Amino acid sequence: MLGIIKIHNYSMPYLKASGQFLFEIIISAALYMAFFYFNQAITAPLEQAKGVNWIFLPAGIRIFITLILDYSGAIGLVIASLFINYIGFFKADLISTIGIAVICGLAPLLGRHFVIHNLKVRADLSNISMKQLLIIIIAYSLLSSGLHQLWFVARDLDSGSWNHFIAMFCGDVAGSILFVAVIKYGIDLVKGRLGRDNLIE
Repeated sequence: MLGIIKIHNYSMPYLKASGQFLFEIIISAALYMAFFYFNQAITAPLEQAKGVNWIFLPAGIRIFITLILDYSGAIGLVIASLFINYIGFFKADLISTIGIAVICGLAPLLGRHFVIHNLKVRADLSNISMKQLLIIIIAYSLLSSGLHQLWFVARDLDSGSWNHFIAMFCGDVAGSILFVAVIKYGIDLVKGRLGRDNLIE
């Protein structure tokens, strides 16, 4: 009986952590899918090719998800990308679809760890500055557009070319900056309504 109680006590924190990890994956996937389809609806005329857009707002949510949630966020992005392409956005073969999904989660994750390890940003992001955030946007955009284009070319997809790399890079940067600007405006608006200098006191 005592042994069962001990096993129960040890398993509870593990189950709680596993539940939180799964919840973060689901939230990440849902947020990315919502932003992806919202972006498709409002920026369709700016689409250069399938998966290549001059303004790509989901790039911003990718960065924030991986900055805040790290690995669980990246897994959520991979799952969301798999689902989006499975139901027919890209209409590519299974290997191409899996590669696109992995890059979707891997690029912002690499960007996050590049900033943390090279720019002396703490793992909890408590000391991140706007300059460092801009660096991570550029680093992520280069990684994302570069890896996507290499994969598109390797899989002989129509979206792979130098011109599409430029459009995708600009779209990721523009989308990320717009997303950050909207988030900052929202935070400033809430702080103003509450009459506070900080959102959390």
